[in-house]
Amino acid sequence: MSRCTLCDLPTGDDPHTAPDVDGEFCCRGCLTVARSLDDVDDLDDLDERRPDATPDDEFDGETTFLHVDGMHCATCESFLEMTAGEQEGVAAAEASYATDTIRVDYDPDAVSAAELPDRLSVAGYSASDRADPDAEDNDAVVRFLIGGGFFGMMAMLWYVLFLYPTYFGYDPIVDLGGVSGTYLFAQIWLFASIVLFYTGYPILRGAYVSLRARQPNMDLLVSLAATSSYAYSTLALLVGRTDLYFDVTIAVVLVVTAGNHYESIIKRRATGMLADLTATEDRTVRTEAGETVAADAVDPGDRLLVRPGERVPFDGTVAEGTAAVDEALVTGESLPVTKRAGDPVRGGTVVTDSPVVVEVGADAANTLDTLVRLLWEIQSSRSGIQRLVDRLATAFVPLVVAVAAVGAAATLALGSAPIDAALVGLTVLIVSCPCALGLATPLAVAAGIRDAARRGIVVVSDAVFESADDVDTVVLDKTGTLTDGEMRLLDATAAEGTSVERVRERAAAVERASIHPIAEAIVAGVSGGSDDGAGERSGDRAATDGGTVSASANGGAAATDVDVFDRGVAGRVDGDEVVVGHRDLFAERDWPTPDRLREAGAAARDRGNVPVYVGWAGRVRGVLTVGDEVRDGWESVVADLDADGRRVVVLTGDAPAAARRFAEHPAIDEVFAEVPPEAKAETVRRLGADGSVAMVGDGSNDAPALAAADLGVSIASGTDLAADAADAVLLEDRLSAVPELFAVTRGTNRRLKQNLGWAFVYNAVAIPLALSGLLNPLLAALAMASSSILVVTNSARAVYNEN
Repeated sequence: MSRCTLCDLPTGDDPHTAPDVDGEFCCRGCLTVARSLDDVDDLDDLDERRPDATPDDEFDGETTFLHVDGMHCATCESFLEMTAGEQEGVAAAEASYATDTIRVDYDPDAVSAAELPDRLSVAGYSASDRADPDAEDNDAVVRFLIGGGFFGMMAMLWYVLFLYPTYFGYDPIVDLGGVSGTYLFAQIWLFASIVLFYTGYPILRGAYVSLRARQPNMDLLVSLAATSSYAYSTLALLVGRTDLYFDVTIAVVLVVTAGNHYESIIKRRATGMLADLTATEDRTVRTEAGETVAADAVDPGDRLLVRPGERVPFDGTVAEGTAAVDEALVTGESLPVTKRAGDPVRGGTVVTDSPVVVEVGADAANTLDTLVRLLWEIQSSRSGIQRLVDRLATAFVPLVVAVAAVGAAATLALGSAPIDAALVGLTVLIVSCPCALGLATPLAVAAGIRDAARRGIVVVSDAVFESADDVDTVVLDKTGTLTDGEMRLLDATAAEGTSVERVRERAAAVERASIHPIAEAIVAGVSGGSDDGAGERSGDRAATDGGTVSASANGGAAATDVDVFDRGVAGRVDGDEVVVGHRDLFAERDWPTPDRLREAGAAARDRGNVPVYVGWAGRVRGVLTVGDEVRDGWESVVADLDADGRRVVVLTGDAPAAARRFAEHPAIDEVFAEVPPEAKAETVRRLGADGSVAMVGDGSNDAPALAAADLGVSIASGTDLAADAADAVLLEDRLSAVPELFAVTRGTNRRLKQNLGWAFVYNAVAIPLALSGLLNPLLAALAMASSSILVVTNSARAVYNEN
């Protein structure tokens, strides 16, 4: 069987083709996307970036995905990929610090999946199963409070009491050249060693990783300043000098660690707001006989019972029964689909009204699991954006080291003592302002995360702040994003001589016997939004499985002798036979439909909604329109995005009629309809050939597309999988938060550049002074602290004000 050119799904016996488009497609949506985007520039390069493309097409081993704690920059990615590549049995590896994920292709005969986490847990990184990552420990807190706080405070106390007074001409309290001085200096050396090698271990590890990967970063510059002052002071101590600069080491390590720790606190506080989105997945299923078994024990051909409200566990075929199936989670289709014996069903969809028996397909696959794997494929291939400060460090670190070395060599050549030449070099390294540069990014990012959280936006990946400003195209999912994704009664039309209220009441009276989503929407709409009988109705329906029941509509007309059919429901109300459902039910009874109602039904279908016909006394008396509503303010949101110069695209699995209103809006550039979940990610990638892309969605079917985008934004009312794929999550289910997110990222980027600008202006002044000998390490440290205070103060201000 041939496969879709766009999404690689089977095309079936009758693939969709067009003379103006190369290839065969599984659906009309994929064909439309290919027609619109096949001519984009550099499309061939996209195939090389496909997340499912392995470095070696002949590799027939296995692939696993690991969660890695400790990655914080692009250098970490390179180091872990290099480390994995050195392991026996590993064919390839691809890491992403933006998602804390590494994909490993390996030969199971040479190394087992269980061994890989231990082999990649090196240099302070901790790898674990991606499906069940370990909770983040409090190691950073322990390092900072115990290692840094206590021992650093003790060392600084000795400086304040015994050393700093001598810098201003006062006599020392103790004899610094005697036994007391030696004991004092030994304690300071010990405390400084603990701070540097324990509290500063993550910084030193980052420096080591950058050297191994040959990508200088800010950790390397900070480590140079801290270790240089430590090394100089240790040598000075051994030769009997008292001008020790362990305080510089302590200050550099603690200030940078505090900034990073503050950023992590803000991140954890923000991501803690996502706790309610997390749910435990039930991995058990029910056999046709009603026995509960583990999902792993299911084989192809097994018959499973799926009751109303439960998910179909595997892709398969309906063997017995008829039910309305909600496919919104997997396909994005907002309207339920009726499935009968012989119809295919996808794993992860929800049976809504009647129990069915499903025969498991040949591969015992679950479409939802397939989406999860596709998500992980994309996440592991998505390299995190290297922080601006690290990009600058690539050039700045070698420059500072060169200047320090040249300054020290020049001082020595002019006849100064070696210790004085070393002091000049040390002063340059210290005055290069590693603290201000080290604080510039974490404090600006923390401020952005804080301001975003105040607006109900959780920033999951700090790469958002450097990628959002570059977004050229914003892709909006329709169902659940532009619309609320909930079925409700939208409109009612009555025939001449019949009141709308009577049509609504009689429809609700008989619909109460059904638990079909459309029936529930009608009853809730007539009863003012509350449907107190839903639970009772569900129990009756499950018990009778299509039998005759009686119901009433919240005190309205009573229905008796109610029969639930495949395409509707019928019962007796006030002695009249009332039929509610598909138009075919009335055609079978030869009940005429007035032109007015026929036009109303056609209009409802054109808008992508469901027309529900209501009739009694031998003719159709009204039409009810059921569908999901657009979110309040969606027009102003797309208008704001368009005004920012961004291209706006709507993507949906629904039919074109359901998206017509969006296609007609002047701010929306393009609408792609009937796009299957597997093709959404590919559509986003192809849009990315013309520039950076942001994707806004809510369902599990959107998760691969969210991960494939340069910036993924999830609506919190959606699924856990979508939230896991996103870079930012909108907690308040408010679409207007999307433009606010761009405003916050723009303000954060501006703050980051201000911080870096100040740091480099300071360096331009301070480094020449250090080279001239006008600054010693202590004055350099004080100047460095002053610049750091300015960075902290600047970052404390709000990055975005609505006014």
